[in-house]
Amino acid sequence: MTPAADLASAVGDLLQHLTGADRREAAQLRADDQKVRALACELLATARKAVSAAEGQFRREHIPPPTRAAPFPPADAVADARRIEALAQAIGGLEGQARHAPVPGDDRSARRYRDEHATLVSLIAHDRQLIEQADALRRAVVEADPGDLLAAADRLATLIERVSETLAARRLMLV
Repeated sequence: MTPAADLASAVGDLLQHLTGADRREAAQLRADDQKVRALACELLATARKAVSAAEGQFRREHIPPPTRAAPFPPADAVADARRIEALAQAIGGLEGQARHAPVPGDDRSARRYRDEHATLVSLIAHDRQLIEQADALRRAVVEADPGDLLAAADRLATLIERVSETLAARRLMLV
């Protein structure tokens, strides 16, 4: 072989090695992104279960069984139970959005338009923010009784909105 052919072969081998290393790093970043999103989903699921349990407790304690004298439950108790139920549904919706959040495609056309490494690092940063917000939401509801949830409904709505905004920002990154 000529020295030029040896150099071309060496450069080709080096590029192939570097590309393989980049692919492995990208695969590791994808796996990290999945782990981080799974943790966020777990935190949101815990929060949803806690709110659903509080709703059940509220219904048992504040909505009496129907009687001939009072066949319908008190309207204010039903409204409060529905507010707690709506919180649980909102948290469950966020859990579903986080679980099914899009990831960038691993193909040549996607790499042509986007720096995969930078995109994955940015996604992980959004997902870490998502974890912090999901954990704050979980801490706010996990030990709360139904009365506490009703009293903190505005604060919980703000926490839910923050998680929703983070998920929307993450989605917009991939458009």
